[in-house]
Amino acid sequence: MGLFNRKDWNIIAVIFERADMFQINGQRVKGAAADKAQEGAKGHPRTILWAVFDQKGTYLSGGPGKGASNVTVDTVRRLERELRYNRSVLDILKALETGETEKMAKPLPWMVRSKPPKEES
Repeated sequence: MGLFNRKDWNIIAVIFERADMFQINGQRVKGAAADKAQEGAKGHPRTILWAVFDQKGTYLSGGPGKGASNVTVDTVRRLERELRYNRSVLDILKALETGETEKMAKPLPWMVRSKPPKEES
């Protein structure tokens, strides 16, 4: 990896806390740690949606996580559409980009319908 090709990413994960509350976790990571952090966000059991941004706020990649099964498909689609424009997400990205902090978490109140628990037979 060349000197000017080093990864410097902001990784956002929307974590399922309960039906009416999600949490946004943001982390600024560089180099090889960026790939590891991205895999961690993807693989977390309560991650509904993860996204990678560069330091200019450009969306690089993202998608549903393992926790997407905790909410409806419509909720995941809506999060995907609105994530880049959500005020809480933008605040976290700004704090990460400016170096104010390397990690940050904020609640994301969200009116959703969780999937009902599977009924035991």
